[in-house]
Amino acid sequence: MKVLLVEDEPGLVSVIVRGLTEAGMEVSVAADGNMGLEMAQTHSFDIIILDIMLPGMNGIQVCKEIRKQNDSVAILMLTALSSTENIVTGLNSGADDYLAKPFKFPELEARIRTLVRRSKIGSAPKNVISIAGLEVDTLSKTAKRDNKNIALTATEYHLLEYFAKNQNMVLSRIQILENVWDIDFNMGTNVVDVYVNYLRKKIDNGYDVKLIHTVFGMGYIFKEQAPDETSN
Repeated sequence: MKVLLVEDEPGLVSVIVRGLTEAGMEVSVAADGNMGLEMAQTHSFDIIILDIMLPGMNGIQVCKEIRKQNDSVAILMLTALSSTENIVTGLNSGADDYLAKPFKFPELEARIRTLVRRSKIGSAPKNVISIAGLEVDTLSKTAKRDNKNIALTATEYHLLEYFAKNQNMVLSRIQILENVWDIDFNMGTNVVDVYVNYLRKKIDNGYDVKLIHTVFGMGYIFKEQAPDETSN
């Protein structure tokens, strides 16, 4: 999950970045409104956390500008201005939720996950499977990550679609052979490992968040963050 945090208090930034990173999220930071708007317009994020009182352009202005181009990204206002009037102003500017300072970190994390889940349900077509900026379109049989098209062979696509449809599940090589190659027994072939390597080069290389992970002695798992027992 990609998060843009637009906040100018260094201490709070440090706490939020550390907590969200430990929770498996990828966090980018902007220290003022102008920088936050530029990053929101030039990069893809799952959620944007906006303070209202910012140097330069304030959070309300930033939110309004983002909404002119992007209706789907989740936006959470995070600020010490917690009066009803300020809350209404923030929501009317296009924010999806509002959390007042001081706050408890578990509540922040819970709200982030809820907002992102709702935004994906409401905006993603049913034929598109999304994870960590990767989108697999099961109708057009195409894929892209961070809006960059990925050139795939037919077999690479079928392998990726099978992984995407079975996220967070450990898949054995036999299962992959049966479902991607329609082979119902293991002939000692290493075709699965070869094609997993091909796919990794196309969807994981150059990205901090890897999606395909090896589970030694068992097979592979497709997810945003590798659990402790897995390794690439």
